[in-house]
Amino acid sequence: MPPPARHAVVVTGGDPIDPSVVPKLPSGAWVIAADSGLDRARELGLRVDLAVGDFDSVSPVTLAAAETAGCRIQRHPAAKDRTDLELALLAAVEGGASDVLVLGGHGGRVDHFLANALVLADPAFAEVSMEAVMGPARLAVIRHRCDLLGQPGDMVTLLALGGPARGVTTEGLRYPLDHDNLWPGSTRGVSNEMAAEVARVWLDDGTLLAIRPLPTPPRGDGIGGSGAQQISGSGPAADERPPAPGR
Repeated sequence: MPPPARHAVVVTGGDPIDPSVVPKLPSGAWVIAADSGLDRARELGLRVDLAVGDFDSVSPVTLAAAETAGCRIQRHPAAKDRTDLELALLAAVEGGASDVLVLGGHGGRVDHFLANALVLADPAFAEVSMEAVMGPARLAVIRHRCDLLGQPGDMVTLLALGGPARGVTTEGLRYPLDHDNLWPGSTRGVSNEMAAEVARVWLDDGTLLAIRPLPTPPRGDGIGGSGAQQISGSGPAADERPPAPGR
């Protein structure tokens, strides 16, 4: 198996994945499949470097083909404390990936979808940029600052996860926030809109989940790369943040 790359793509099960995302993936990415994500990766024509899970839902034919092709298989027992997706994310981070894109995870079960979305913001992944394409939506975890690229009128929702998101400031959104606090369970950040091609988000403390509907075509060098979405450390410099009122 080749050494892990800076970019990791984690393919998981659930609804079929739109094949149009494949040409937009970062070149040279390390591809990891979570259990039946092997089937989805095969449908997309992706070569998988590592497959993780208990493999209770993947096609035996697909699993055998992956092994024959040289895919590394990391098996886990069916009775375990983490989902296959979380195990795949841990493998990506432990392998040295600095940004991770998840494809899939929006299946028929609400509990699975919520768990798949929330695990992206696990504190264990605090130093890693996390994005996902789940069903009809793009998700991104914001811990410090972020540039969201799109078109005026594109919908953007900002949700606080794991505690309050304090000092949230935005530029380029129709309904701006100015050093405001967002609380878990609050709908204050739901259904905002892009007012420009670039919307900037900063926060002093906490974690936000940005949710945008597809299909806004990513620009630049593709989904998961710096041209598609700048997250955390790759966003604007700290001194570009607007000053708080009265400062």
